[in-house]
Amino acid sequence: MLHDNSHNIDDLWNLWNKHKDEHAANELIRHYMYIVNFHVERIASYIPRTFDKNDLISLGLMGLYDALHKFDPKRKLKFDTYATIRIRGAIIDGLRKEDWLPRTLRDQSKKIEQVTEQLEQTLGRKPSSKEIGKQLNMKPDEVEEVISDTLFANILSIDSTVNTTDTGDNVSLSSTLKDDKTTTPEQFMVNTELNAELIKGIKKLNENEQLVISLFYNDELTLTEIGEVLNLTTSRISQIHKKAIFKLSNILTKMNSMYAR
Repeated sequence: MLHDNSHNIDDLWNLWNKHKDEHAANELIRHYMYIVNFHVERIASYIPRTFDKNDLISLGLMGLYDALHKFDPKRKLKFDTYATIRIRGAIIDGLRKEDWLPRTLRDQSKKIEQVTEQLEQTLGRKPSSKEIGKQLNMKPDEVEEVISDTLFANILSIDSTVNTTDTGDNVSLSSTLKDDKTTTPEQFMVNTELNAELIKGIKKLNENEQLVISLFYNDELTLTEIGEVLNLTTSRISQIHKKAIFKLSNILTKMNSMYAR
């Protein structure tokens, strides 16, 4: 199998770099398609199930094709790393242009936000998805799904791309954010507090929710792979993931607001 044959890959890269051989390009695309599939599976877990996954694959494939044509083998950078950046960027940029979040979902999100604020004032705490759903005649799972989907829509604004004048390449806005070395003392304190708050929030999740969060974000498994590990269906893992995101949504919203400044 091509993916396991490094000698063939080296030959294909030589053919492509020296002669721009189209057959070599097609074989390299086929070989690195696993990177596209990986990011499609991860991003698909954040967006409404009504969105056609084939559209994500098409966007990712364009990113891979773009990576192949713009990759400079003289740089000290693995193609896998470079392709990952281009593929994820292409998918996210495509989603932004598509305006993939349905209007009905946006409307539901606004209603949930309004009811949540009202309940917080009345209860003196963050309301549960069941309490929110009761006010809106929605099931708790539906509330959690809307919150999870719209939260990712907000994150997309951080991952929007801009054109760099020196290279002509599009780069993620998040890559232009200042790192910890250049943050002000005030920002560092907010960072520290939010991270501590996030850790506390994760510790409050139940065992399955903690496992899914850990396997998804730390071990970078797809929801399908997590389902195999925990002997649960992908659909069930998706529900657990969305429920966990709902419980952490307040903290994640604060973090998104901070990074968007």
